[in-house]
Amino acid sequence: MLEARGGERVAVVNLLGALFLQVPVHPFQVAEALVEEARRSTPIVVVDFHGEATSEKIAVARLLDGRATAVIGTHTHVQTNDARVLPGGTAAITDAGMTGPHDSVIGVRADLAIKRMRTGMPVRFHPAEGDVRVEGVVIDCGPDGRATRCEALRVPVE
Repeated sequence: MLEARGGERVAVVNLLGALFLQVPVHPFQVAEALVEEARRSTPIVVVDFHGEATSEKIAVARLLDGRATAVIGTHTHVQTNDARVLPGGTAAITDAGMTGPHDSVIGVRADLAIKRMRTGMPVRFHPAEGDVRVEGVVIDCGPDGRATRCEALRVPVE
């Protein structure tokens, strides 16, 4: 449980996607119960959905529409252009993006990532430099926990 600037309590639920990942518990088996448990303490519930597939992330957002304030996809490091508020009042984006150098392959020097992908051999990764950005999402909601705005955020770091 977190506290927002205005003093509102915010619950955060973290789920791990099952598509292309090995998980001990499938997120569709626990998502609804975890959100309902969090809503007993606060109407503002943010779900961080860490997964590979955008389809799975938006499916979870649809499943939780009207019950979670937001479902924010993470893991792929590439910000998607689908920030929205669903009909039931749940904010959703399939990937919030990354904070780091965009002149890269998800933060890694491109030449090293390409070498690993071309050869299939382990390569020690080093962070790239240049064009650093902070990415994320801004969500507004009412006291009932229903989202009223969901906007992707991208700020260049000077």
